[in-house]
Amino acid sequence: MTRVLILTETDLRKIVQLDNDAVGCVEQAFVALATKAVEMPPIMRLDIAAYRGEVDVKAAYVPDLDSFAIKVSPGFFNNPSLGLPSTNGLMMLLSARTGLVEALLLDNGYLTDVRTAAAGAVAARHLSRPDTRIAAIFGAGMQARLQLRALTLVRPIEAARIWARDLAKAEKLAEELTAELGFPVSAQADAEAACRGADIIVTTTPSDKPILKAEWLQPGQHVTAMGSDAEHKNEIDPAAIVQATPYVADSLKQTRRLGELHHALAAGLVSETAGFPELGAIVAGQTEGRRSRDAITLCDLTGTGVQDTAIATLAHRRAILAGAGQAIETTKASGDPA
Repeated sequence: MTRVLILTETDLRKIVQLDNDAVGCVEQAFVALATKAVEMPPIMRLDIAAYRGEVDVKAAYVPDLDSFAIKVSPGFFNNPSLGLPSTNGLMMLLSARTGLVEALLLDNGYLTDVRTAAAGAVAARHLSRPDTRIAAIFGAGMQARLQLRALTLVRPIEAARIWARDLAKAEKLAEELTAELGFPVSAQADAEAACRGADIIVTTTPSDKPILKAEWLQPGQHVTAMGSDAEHKNEIDPAAIVQATPYVADSLKQTRRLGELHHALAAGLVSETAGFPELGAIVAGQTEGRRSRDAITLCDLTGTGVQDTAIATLAHRRAILAGAGQAIETTKASGDPA
């Protein structure tokens, strides 16, 4: 008899939060990507241009894990004008031994939000200066909120600035985050001013034109770019890739195709054969990260299937321990009497 555990967003929010456990889970996923024979196929992508929509499908198998995830992640960027969230989706968890579906995680994109923010925390932990105190966040959506919250888990953040094209949204988010986090968060109308004096800059938008210019960057800053997860998206001035020492990819194979690196390659600023470190190799101690206090570092996060398998596995394990969700019978095992 085969059973599938159904977990809703409400179930998942009770058992998985953006905390040190989630950051550790994603951190180990990056290590696995660098040290194990992870099977991670290219992202399958479907564009629905008429409605500013896109759908990504990601998956990864990690040796030594009993399960693997397949994630369907839609992003429809006209949705806020309809009173709907711009992202949603679901994950399927399957047995690595039999291929049978073990769980259906109807998270509406919640687990993706958590693992993406956790990845930002991992990048900050291994590339920003340990005394990082001032953050600049580009964007005013859910990921802007979560990225700042994630930074507070790994760095002693004391103040933050929010820049967004919609100043009213930035002001509203800044007010909410000031109350939530207990330190001053201000809205900035000027993007360059938001960067000035910041220790870390995180870009969280679906922009298709650079919103962060290379000449704005100052010695010692770290940049995490997490919005460029499609070929047409481009948040960072390609010249910034050349300035970074080092530029770091979550998956170099992916960032060459659809990350910020993709645009630097297209502009001829970086050689097609140039090598760059991956975040997992830095976390695993295989290669150097920040090389000096004054270095400008940049991490290009396009989102990897290994992160989805890691967070889905964590959610499933916690759900079983908590008795969460609803198990449904799907089929009888082969040979079972009718």
